[in-house]
Amino acid sequence: MKKLKIYISIAVIVLITAFLSKTCKIKLNVAENEKRGVYISYIEYLKYFKNQSEDIIKQQINHMIETIKDYNLNMILLQVRPFSDAIYKSEIYPMSYTITGEEGKEIKLDILEYFIKKAHEENIEIHAWINPYRIRNKTDTTSISEKNPCQKWLGTTKVKIIEGKGIYYNPASEEVISLVVSGVQEIIKNYDVDGIHFDDYFYPDTTIDLEEYKEFENTISITDFHFSKTNELIQRVYQTIKEENPNIQFGISPDGNMKNNYDTHYADVKRWLKEDGYIDYIMPQIYYGFYHETKPFIETVNEWHSYIENDVDIIPALALYKSGTTDAYAKTGSEEWKKKNDIISREVLVLRNTLNNDGFSIFRYDFLESDTENKNLLEERRLLKELLKD
Repeated sequence: MKKLKIYISIAVIVLITAFLSKTCKIKLNVAENEKRGVYISYIEYLKYFKNQSEDIIKQQINHMIETIKDYNLNMILLQVRPFSDAIYKSEIYPMSYTITGEEGKEIKLDILEYFIKKAHEENIEIHAWINPYRIRNKTDTTSISEKNPCQKWLGTTKVKIIEGKGIYYNPASEEVISLVVSGVQEIIKNYDVDGIHFDDYFYPDTTIDLEEYKEFENTISITDFHFSKTNELIQRVYQTIKEENPNIQFGISPDGNMKNNYDTHYADVKRWLKEDGYIDYIMPQIYYGFYHETKPFIETVNEWHSYIENDVDIIPALALYKSGTTDAYAKTGSEEWKKKNDIISREVLVLRNTLNNDGFSIFRYDFLESDTENKNLLEERRLLKELLKD
């Protein structure tokens, strides 16, 4: 049980960061089973796969696996369902437009199956990353194919078009919950995935479920109703996975700011980290530097560890994508990612020296690979690769 909470001290971090500013040969407390993840998103598909031949897609996947192996990473968070669609052979969801350019246009290559095959050959895990509620990140419905399960619900309370945000399923709809669970079940029955993964996209707005709430408005607040429907989905997905294969992990990557999880996303993360039967691992998006004014990295890592009362693993996600950029939300620390070029490697060292931490993940693949003139990013890559060499 993760009852004991001992955190890395500021004094130790000062020593680590001072040392790392000169060299990156230090490797402290490396766990034998350290998870070293990387996200591959639909943005990578649009860049590397869209409208390409199957042979080219295979070549690109081979190259991705080689790059990930070269960094000595061992876990891929692969976005298999970005927009109520699929990159795999599905009887429920249409083929994603991010692959073929047109939703529902089929190809012979099963991208998920090929990713699994190539990754497992290199002892790299594949976790199927799902966006359970997002249908589109724009409000135009014309690109939604007849094969999309949302099509029959357009114009009903089960789907909502949210101006300025996109199109989303209603989390309180029983039909929607069953659809999401069936989609998870299809993946774990047909593919040798190591895990199922949700990110931080939960409740899309506060009024999407008012029709369903009418039945409960005299017994529960609307806020608690939101939380209860999110928890219902998470519990049912967890139970479905474990009934099919107890070895498949279920993980969630919530907002790194716990306040946002409760005030905006209606994700009851503290419950998931206290009670069993929800998740196997948590991957909070701790996308902050050391000098972030309101969420400095070390304090935020310690905060997340303080919530864990069960056996859930913690594998924080790190913001490689911020390298060399201004982080306006960091306020007085907004220029840290432009002034420093070793933030990610120092953050990995912090995590390695935080008791009960189980690894880290990088957002996202393209920032490990793409051509760039961003000197900070290039140095971050070099230091990270050196740190993970063994």
